[in-house]
Amino acid sequence: MMGSGTRGQAQRDAVTVEIGYALFSACFVGFVVFAAVAGPVLVWDLPTGFGKALVWAGTALGVALGVVRVVHVLRRFARGDG
Repeated sequence: MMGSGTRGQAQRDAVTVEIGYALFSACFVGFVVFAAVAGPVLVWDLPTGFGKALVWAGTALGVALGVVRVVHVLRRFARGDG
């Protein structure tokens, strides 16, 4: 697909859909990871410092895994596996 000259409308639509899927699935994965790590803060009465650390860790892990998910989906699409 890369370097094939001009793209047809179907190819452009496929790229658009794949980017949308990559972003949506990354947001979902990021949210699930954040909720799993930071969720105990909402359930239990934890010390303030520990609660903040869990929220920061959940945010960092969620963002990192979201980026990994986008890269993985788009690389797979570029190879033609998806």
